[in-house]
Amino acid sequence: MEESELMKNCEALIIGGSAGSLEVLLRVLPALSPTLSFPVIIVVHRKHGTDSLLPDLLSGKTSLKVKEIEEKEQAMPGTVYIAPSDYHTLIEQNKTFSLDYSEKVNYSRPAIDVTFQTGAEAYKGKLVCMLLSGSNSDGVNGLKSVKAWGGITVIQDPETAQVAYMPAQAALQLKIDYTLSIEDMADFINLLS
Repeated sequence: MEESELMKNCEALIIGGSAGSLEVLLRVLPALSPTLSFPVIIVVHRKHGTDSLLPDLLSGKTSLKVKEIEEKEQAMPGTVYIAPSDYHTLIEQNKTFSLDYSEKVNYSRPAIDVTFQTGAEAYKGKLVCMLLSGSNSDGVNGLKSVKAWGGITVIQDPETAQVAYMPAQAALQLKIDYTLSIEDMADFINLLS
């Protein structure tokens, strides 16, 4: 299958990040097409109770609908979903969200690994996962699952990351499909639709 054809099969995009990733999102979201044919699911490490304004902040930057994920909600195209703080976000086989308060993974809840892994099982080869700036290795095992299920793996170029550790660890531990500068991310995402 052609690479462009493979990319056109995208049914969901999950973006994970930690320290330094909010700045990337604030630059990428304004350039996204208002007609994306898949949901964008964002999992960022944030302290419980301190970033409840994140959906409002991001919705002011894009013409796409932005909302915090709710239990048993169906993932819909053209919507940006924000993982709530202090809950793991799981993606069920029927493409609904499940929120989980189990122990932290990589010192984080929500953990990027959990969403990447459950997303990979639900969407298989029709999932694209992007790992941004961050200071721990959360997301790396999730990207391994995405690869194993035939999905597409993307990292922020560590050279452009405010905190390079997270994408750099992914690059060290597996063969990444795409390494993108911040400037190239919106065009890449728009091409998936």
